[in-house]
Parts: sequence; C-alpha cells; structure tokens
Amino acid sequence: MKKVTFFFITLLMTDKLMTQTTTLKTATENTLTIAILDGFANAFNAHDIGKILSYMTDDCVFEASAGPDVDGEKFIGKEAVKKAFEDVFKTYPDAHWGNVRHFISGERAVSEWTFTGTKKDGSKTEATGCDLFTFRDGKIAIKNSFRKTRSPKS
Repeated sequence: MKKVTFFFITLLMTDKLMTQTTTLKTATENTLTIAILDGFANAFNAHDIGKILSYMTDDCVFEASAGPDVDGEKFIGKEAVKKAFEDVFKTYPDAHWGNVRHFISGERAVSEWTFTGTKKDGSKTEATGCDLFTFRDGKIAIKNSFRKTRSPKS
C-alpha cells in the first residue's frame, strides 16, 4: 500500500511540475504562429529576403542542414542569415518549398516541406525536410533546418 500511495503522490507531483513548466498557447496564439510560418514560407518561395528577415529577430540564428560541423553551418545575426539565404537563391534560382505543414508547441514549431530546385548546371534536387523554429516575442529567433539527402536521379 505504501508503494501505491508513493506512486500516486509522485505522479501528482510530476504532473504539477510539468504543468508549471509547460506553457500552452491558446488557439488564437497558434493561429498567429501559423500565419507567421505561412508568411515566412511564402516569402521564401517569392525569394523575398527582406520579407523573410522581417519575420526574424535581430539576433536570429539559422542552422543550415549542411556544413562543416555536426550541426551543419550556423549563421548568427540578420546580416549573416541574409547572406546564407541569398546564397541558397543563387545556388537554386528556382528554389521552392512545397507541401508545407506546420506544428506548434509553445514557443517551438516545426514546418515540414518538400524542397525542389535546379542548379545553374541543370542538376535537380528534390528532398523532404523540416525546420525547427524557436520563437521569441512573436518572431523567429532560431531556424534549424534538416533535409533528406539522396543520390541524384540518373
């Protein structure tokens, strides 16, 4: 009986602690976050760097899916992030993110997508991926990007 009582007390305490540390968004807040993510995705597909950056904090961080480090390559601050995004559009002049879906949990969000693009040499890329976002004060503070890598089609 002591073990059962201890178990339930522990369960109640854990539930109380989790409730205190988890901030749930209201439906309205989630709708606003989805609107931000939709606008952000649309700005990417329009290749509108100014609009893209308007959704991000001044000290934003972009963690690219490729790069020299285990976590890709990290760009910190709007100027560095701007250059990284400009390089994507130079590499893939027809870059497009389709089939976009968003999921939200508190100040974090996930966007899933399918990337398509053609390099200047004519080689094509198609890959599914996702971005993990961290929001601060209604803007994107961190965009951490992941995508599948596959062999080119013959």
